[in-house]
Amino acid sequence: MVRTGPVLSVSAEVEAALAAGGPVVALESTLIAHGLPRPRNRGFAAELEGMLRSRGVTPATVAVIEGVPTVGLDEAGLARIADDPAVAKASVRDLPAAVALGRTCATTVAATSVLAARAGIRVFATGGLGGVHRGAAETFDESADLPTLATTPMTVVSAGVKSILDVDATLERLETLGVTLLGWRTADFPGFYLPTTGRRLDWTVRDAREVADAMATRDGLGLTSAIVVANPVPAGQALDPAVHDEVLRTALRRADEQGLRGKAVTPFLLATFHTETGGASLEVNLAVVRNNAAVAAEIATAWAAR
Repeated sequence: MVRTGPVLSVSAEVEAALAAGGPVVALESTLIAHGLPRPRNRGFAAELEGMLRSRGVTPATVAVIEGVPTVGLDEAGLARIADDPAVAKASVRDLPAAVALGRTCATTVAATSVLAARAGIRVFATGGLGGVHRGAAETFDESADLPTLATTPMTVVSAGVKSILDVDATLERLETLGVTLLGWRTADFPGFYLPTTGRRLDWTVRDAREVADAMATRDGLGLTSAIVVANPVPAGQALDPAVHDEVLRTALRRADEQGLRGKAVTPFLLATFHTETGGASLEVNLAVVRNNAAVAAEIATAWAAR
């Protein structure tokens, strides 16, 4: 059966906050459905939303629930995304089919950005961006996050990109696509599990007011591309660099030996990190998202104050 339901559903809490000009931060749901083990994923989703509310910020977790793109999940929606193993992953290209066919899907960075922006939200906290994959010159494997951010006026707080990607190519693509990249109190581009990838950034911001100023300037110039705020994980919460490098070499070698290509590569590499680090990479993942949500709360509050 083909559904013809509402194009977008915004929760009463989020709608009221937006109408009042209050701070709102969007959150993706792919992390909940596919990035964390059950039942810890459900508890972390509630923790993240609670952390934002404690800072006076309204959380807006985004997903597609039975064919309805939803901005601001209620308790039942969060439970569905967290507990149902049949929940699919939806990027931007999947939204028309997911909505028309009445499916329930967790949204990626790209899909979350599009739906949140459509609702009027300007700030989004995630873990790490997708990017250009290793070997993309032959496979053309590039995350939909990048072209989507080129046309979506969202400010995304992330810890850079995972080291399993081609960092240099990803930075080149962000530049080509006109995505503004700001280092949050750093001149080094972070590598998700690590505070730095060794690549320098052109622009550094000291506080949330400076990010809000950049957002206002972007609007004034008529630009519609995203601003990415690169927030490094604190050194004390990062993976040990030596362990990280050894696990990365092992994971890449095993993927090559097994002939993995395309979509199969990233889940395999991340699973290898989890196994080889004894679960330490998962704890870094959680720390990254917490830190990014805290920075996003500051930025959303500064933006609302304008």
